[in-house]
Amino acid sequence: MANSALTSISGVVHDAFTHVHQLHQAHGFLGSAAGRIHETASSLAQSPASWLSQTGTSVHAATDAHVATDLAAAGTQTHMSWIQTIILSIIQGLTEFLPVSSSGHLRIVSQLLWNQDAGASFTAVVQLGTEAAVLVFFAKDIWRIITGWFAGLMDKTKRGADYRMGWMVIVGTIPVGILGYLLKDFIRDNFRNLWVTAAVLILFSFVFIWAERVGRHTRTEKDLTMRDAIIMGFAQCLAFIPGVSRSGGTVSAGLFLNQDREAATRFSFLLAIPAVLASGLFSLPDAFHPTDGQIASGPQLLVGTLIAFALGYVSIAWLLKFVANNSFAWFAAYRIPVGIIVMILLATGVMAAA
Repeated sequence: MANSALTSISGVVHDAFTHVHQLHQAHGFLGSAAGRIHETASSLAQSPASWLSQTGTSVHAATDAHVATDLAAAGTQTHMSWIQTIILSIIQGLTEFLPVSSSGHLRIVSQLLWNQDAGASFTAVVQLGTEAAVLVFFAKDIWRIITGWFAGLMDKTKRGADYRMGWMVIVGTIPVGILGYLLKDFIRDNFRNLWVTAAVLILFSFVFIWAERVGRHTRTEKDLTMRDAIIMGFAQCLAFIPGVSRSGGTVSAGLFLNQDREAATRFSFLLAIPAVLASGLFSLPDAFHPTDGQIASGPQLLVGTLIAFALGYVSIAWLLKFVANNSFAWFAAYRIPVGIIVMILLATGVMAAA
């Protein structure tokens, strides 16, 4: 009984000391808070302007730090102006189908006039306009090939030239589809340097000249085989490098395979349709929230696509007439001086390479 009573008394004493300690801590906190309130009231009473100034400075510093963090996260991206959108879309429409490299020209003009890279995503989306021009220009051929391909799938007796052409476009698209998907980030990070663009503009021009000299120009569109589709399909992958040009790579391959210029050019257009459409649609999300290059609004992308469509259509008609009687080497006579001029501008510091 005595031990139980002592234990109970000890517990009561311990609880009492604990409550006293907690009251002491509370008194200390309240005293500290009262002291701060008293200092603030005294400062406000003596000099309200000084107190507001100090408080405002603290808030301003905190706000500046927050804004600086947001800017650092946003990087150095800027919004594209309307004049920039229009000029670059005109360039895209005029150069997409010519073997002079539309992506190279967009890169050069963007850096020269605005000291900015418009970005691969903007290029890919605006290319949808020029690709729509191909769809409209070759609408009858495309419809004939599609219906012929489906007819051949359903009935072996209907497997003619259009059925075969459908498979050639599909097979020829596989290389660029696979490499484009696997190397997307590598291409954007390493191939958009203007020294690379200028060098390729010059060097690949000699490929045009060589292809024109060694090609016999004897094979027409009806002579195309799956071998042609595969080789030209791999040649289309060279378009990933600004300065080569999609048509330049594929048409040169066709000329090396002894195709005539018109056959090589027409198949080049057909071969580009699936690749460019896929690239443009795949890049739509990046275009609105780009990880590189500039930011274009939805209306700007729409207007740019329409401009590229109109001028792309005119460009197709002109090129098919031109290649009927003229050598592709004429484009080399344009590309080489442009490449040299770009190198001079880079070497003298007028333009930045990256």
